[in-house]
Amino acid sequence: MKLQIFKILARVNKAILPSYTKQKLDISKATKFQLIIIGWRAFVTINSLN
Repeated sequence: MKLQIFKILARVNKAILPSYTKQKLDISKATKFQLIIIGWRAFVTINSLN
């Protein structure tokens, strides 16, 4: 059940949230909001792969 929720969240993240990797964002120059998005995407991705 938990895995299915994270897989759905991963698809929603991919569709809605920006990909900073494709934009070649420098992490050291990222704003706090951008860092929050990066952290959230990483958290969801890690949990959807388990």
